[in-house]
Amino acid sequence: MEPDDVLAALDPEQREVAEAVRGPVCVLAGAGTGKTRAITHRIAHAVRSGVVDPQGVLAVTFTTRAAGELRQRLRQLGTPGVQARTFHAAALRQLTYFWPRVIGGDPPRVIESKLPLLIDACRSLRRNQDRSELRDIASEIEWAKVTQIGPEDYVAAARKAGRTPPVPAEEVVRVYEEYEHLRRDRHLVDFETILELTAAVMTEHREVASQIRQQYRYFVVDEYQDVNPLQKLLLDTWLGGRDDLCVVGDPNQTIYSFTGATTRYLTGFPVEYPDATVIRLVRDYRSTPQVVSLANRVLEAARTPHRLALIAQRPDGPEPVFTEYDDETAEAEGVARAVRKLADSGVPTREIAVLFRVNAQSEAYEQAFGNAGLPYVLRGADRFFERPEVRQAVVLLRGAARSADPGDTLASTVHHILSGIGLTPQAPGGGKAREKWESLKALADLAEDLAAAGADLSAFVAELERRASEQHAPPVEGVTLASLHAAKGLEWDAVFLVGVTEGMLPIVYAETPEQIEEERRLLYVGVTRARAHLSLSWALARSPGGRRSRRPSRFLDGLTGRSAQGRSAQGRSAQKGRAGAASSPSERRSPAAPVGCRICGKTLAVATEQKLGRCATCPADHDERLLDELKAWRTGVSKKEKLPQWAVFTDITLQAIAERTPTSERDLLAITGIGRVKLDRYGEAVLDLCRDAANRTEDA
Repeated sequence: MEPDDVLAALDPEQREVAEAVRGPVCVLAGAGTGKTRAITHRIAHAVRSGVVDPQGVLAVTFTTRAAGELRQRLRQLGTPGVQARTFHAAALRQLTYFWPRVIGGDPPRVIESKLPLLIDACRSLRRNQDRSELRDIASEIEWAKVTQIGPEDYVAAARKAGRTPPVPAEEVVRVYEEYEHLRRDRHLVDFETILELTAAVMTEHREVASQIRQQYRYFVVDEYQDVNPLQKLLLDTWLGGRDDLCVVGDPNQTIYSFTGATTRYLTGFPVEYPDATVIRLVRDYRSTPQVVSLANRVLEAARTPHRLALIAQRPDGPEPVFTEYDDETAEAEGVARAVRKLADSGVPTREIAVLFRVNAQSEAYEQAFGNAGLPYVLRGADRFFERPEVRQAVVLLRGAARSADPGDTLASTVHHILSGIGLTPQAPGGGKAREKWESLKALADLAEDLAAAGADLSAFVAELERRASEQHAPPVEGVTLASLHAAKGLEWDAVFLVGVTEGMLPIVYAETPEQIEEERRLLYVGVTRARAHLSLSWALARSPGGRRSRRPSRFLDGLTGRSAQGRSAQGRSAQKGRAGAASSPSERRSPAAPVGCRICGKTLAVATEQKLGRCATCPADHDERLLDELKAWRTGVSKKEKLPQWAVFTDITLQAIAERTPTSERDLLAITGIGRVKLDRYGEAVLDLCRDAANRTEDA
């Protein structure tokens, strides 16, 4: 393949990317604009033009699957020697190689999860080991480590960043310190430490830095809007002052700020590199003009500049559908009916997705799809190649490949082996049996595809091992159920965005203008997953017969064809004020009235005192049993909805409820920090507990 051949079939902007083979390059690539095509052709063109040896290129991305896709495309372009890895895989490879030479002894062992070590840390500290709480603490530790914050600085840094830890910040510090002590004592590294140690080894040992920089001279970083400070530190260490760096990203798809990722490295690239070439990819080849138009309109009201307005390249398709339901059960059943209609019209179920804000929302759709006999796949559960039935199948297939008869056919051999562990001609009705069957059926279908291409059993096993290493699962027949975060980077013919209500999207604990804008981008990501069919829906009540008090998301204002989305102009102004988007005095909220202590009358200035409604020094009785019941209820909700406990209600809020024992919605709303959204979601359950407590008091 000649250098110019690599440039064939690229659009003008993609070709501009491919031809910018030297120096700093920033590619702002909108959803569906062919960014992977552009950067792989750029690498291939640079190699074919003699600008760089393939072994001198390091392409970095964020997921094993994305790295595998880069390698596969580069092989197809005749440049198989390029290294395409995740940040962690590249760093671990270097750290493991140099460890014996510069540190000595065996390299540390990598831990996949922090939870086991956190459990041991809690035992050492003699503290409670609630798993949902530990997961939240693990997230806080990860945020601290990627932003280069040690235990001693966590309290101040978390306060400055506006974070609300799941337990008091001082308690996070104690667990963080003990976790790090045990990790070092046991010669373990987590994912953050891998990056930190690699950068440290290069900084402290010039010969290591020299060898790595001699090896890698040409860098490409995908999804640059998701880079965190620790990854940026390692990237700068790899570069060592050089500027052969191409970064690719979309500021409109920044949805991981809560993990420490920041878009400022992408948007500030021309400042960091004044001579940078900046190229925008805006031709959307994925979605119809109708979907693209809605995606652009979602971002029109954003507080940040609309940097990448997409231009659709596909023919017209159906208009997006907006549907309001009485309750969540009706919404799930309505979506199931719509999915059945699409499937009957010829859309494969594997090309349909239902996307929601939090994983707890999947339960209603699992039930509705099971009742309707629709196959589904829950994304974000066990990785395909880590499922027990898949691991068992791979072991059996590997053994069969070693003793295979040359006359055996691939498809029949695989079907025979898989039928022995649960693959039947007809699919089971649902549940775990259906999930297992779908996994085995996916393996059987892949075997048939490879058999048609002339592969034998050994080649099939080799392909499975390659896919397992790259987390490239074969397509499973069934509707995908996934969170919006898990859907990023994927696409389907038809997408249903469900539960698009205030309190869910934006999520109830998104309070600052920055958090609200990230929620808006999350909706944008969901919309841009659809190629042709797009449906957005919401329910007015949680359960059948419940109070119809929910409202469609503020992000839908002006998009559905309904004026005001069932809200008054005054209500819309209040929503804009909460999002920080109000621009005129009439749209700004009035200053809050001063809050006085309900016991002594003194004006309260401290937030915790305002929430309690009293001075910290003023005595107040509370129902200890009610407080315990509220905490137990919160734990249950947190686990069910897969939310941090503080996102349901903070300890201070529960304390205030236990002190004041509200028995009406008005009483509950009088507690500072409880608004209409939380009342709609949790008010009924909290008031039931409070009324029971009040009845106990009267009986006594």
